[in-house]
Amino acid sequence: MKRLIIHIDEEKCNGCGLCVPNCAEGAIQIIDGKAKLVKDEYCDGLGACLGHCPQDALHLIEREAPEFDEEAAMEFVRDLKENKITVEEVLAADEKKPERPVFGGGCPGSRMRMLNQDHTTPAPEATGSGDISFSLKPQLQQWPVQLSLVPIKAPYFQDADLLITADCVPFAYPDYHPKLLKGRKVVIGCPKLDDLNSYVEKLTAIVRSNDIKSITVAFMEVPCCNGIVYAAEKAVQASGKDLKVTKVRITIDGKKEVV
Repeated sequence: MKRLIIHIDEEKCNGCGLCVPNCAEGAIQIIDGKAKLVKDEYCDGLGACLGHCPQDALHLIEREAPEFDEEAAMEFVRDLKENKITVEEVLAADEKKPERPVFGGGCPGSRMRMLNQDHTTPAPEATGSGDISFSLKPQLQQWPVQLSLVPIKAPYFQDADLLITADCVPFAYPDYHPKLLKGRKVVIGCPKLDDLNSYVEKLTAIVRSNDIKSITVAFMEVPCCNGIVYAAEKAVQASGKDLKVTKVRITIDGKKEVV
């Protein structure tokens, strides 16, 4: 299968090891003085290690690779901590194994991918009496979209117009795809149910680590939803970037108000 996976530029890498503790799956280790990807199956492709390399030696690329195996990665991390195995032993064992397909492992819902929406608009679904029959072309350009799952530094964030959306907005606003999402990369979250401080930290890292062109935050009119506006504004302030946050409020009955 073809998927996003970490690529390490060994010419740039100086072996500082700052990337290692930021890879929870143990996929990156220092071997012979350089950061190396131990096994493709241990890399989830989310890019949590990006932004921690002072040499800019880490990048996500799309290539043929086995599917991420979360169970195997966590077992590898446990074995390393308990001194049951060494990285060298894992590499030596892999050299003796014949190539075989790898099945299962990991959550497909969190695998990062870029979407091409240049396909033909799908045929409208059948509608009942009195309904208008039509179908909108989807405008989503990347996956995942949940703020807790998106990588800090992803290819789709470069030169992006970023849309930060409270997760109730697409349900309340019927024109969400053509009038808000179109042409933008998106992250979503719920400021009432989730940890707002973690949102501020994650958004700060995203804005600081990428060349974001503009930020729009879409939120509901209910008071608790102002938290996502707060998170967006605090993130821009903490990042040190000079970016205006455009605020779009959606009413419960589906109207859009720029505030």
